[in-house]
Amino acid sequence: IVASISDYFAFLRFNREPVDRMIGFLRHYFNPKDPGDWGLDIYNGRGGSCLSHSHKTQYTFVLQSLLLWREIMGNMFYLWQMTEEDLLDENSSYRLCDTGQGLNRVQHAPRVSRAMHQILHKVQSEVGNWVGLSVVHLGDRDVPNALVFIDKYTQVPRILGPLVRTLDKLPEVYKSSPAIKNYIDSEFRGVEVVRMAIMQDFFRHGFDGSGDDGGSCVDGRLTSCWNWCSKIEKKAYFPCFLLTGFTGFDGGFSTGLGS
Repeated sequence: IVASISDYFAFLRFNREPVDRMIGFLRHYFNPKDPGDWGLDIYNGRGGSCLSHSHKTQYTFVLQSLLLWREIMGNMFYLWQMTEEDLLDENSSYRLCDTGQGLNRVQHAPRVSRAMHQILHKVQSEVGNWVGLSVVHLGDRDVPNALVFIDKYTQVPRILGPLVRTLDKLPEVYKSSPAIKNYIDSEFRGVEVVRMAIMQDFFRHGFDGSGDDGGSCVDGRLTSCWNWCSKIEKKAYFPCFLLTGFTGFDGGFSTGLGS
């Protein structure tokens, strides 16, 4: 029993802690009422964005998305159980269809859908006015079945973990060598400026509705983050990621947020 409890808290640390940290960064460094020098406003067609939001609206949109992900991470074991029951339900048939992403098993997932709507309702009741769509795709072209759905959300810590690690390690790396300090000062006007630039870009274009099936719906928010990750090598601040030991968003990190 003790080992099981330990596994549970280890799971939460790896999966939910990166979400908590990004929520903390958003609330600490950005003011929804005053954009200052680091506005989060986005415009459709500019910088790859498919949405148009004012600074305040985008702040709320990002915060709601992160709070939703946090709640999903906290309920992941329950969602896994519902996923297995939906997939193995002998009364639920499936169709093998070309969804645009190859042949997939398209199958309704009523248990997962019910659980997700409960989670979504809980978050909506906490945050008040909901920005964007509250559609949860399940059993359709975008999310063919419960397994695809659960797999999408297991990617959240793989995206946010390396990002948090980079933001945490940059001050340490900055002080580690005069050459690195000079580089960051000359290219980005200081370590805090580059940290803010990374956060601003992620909070804007990691949630801008871009991607093949992006948008403002529940699942489209995660698709936008994937799309942001796929373009990380083209960012001006990408060398700063490499300086902190970044190797990618899918593997290469033995302890997630670790040392």
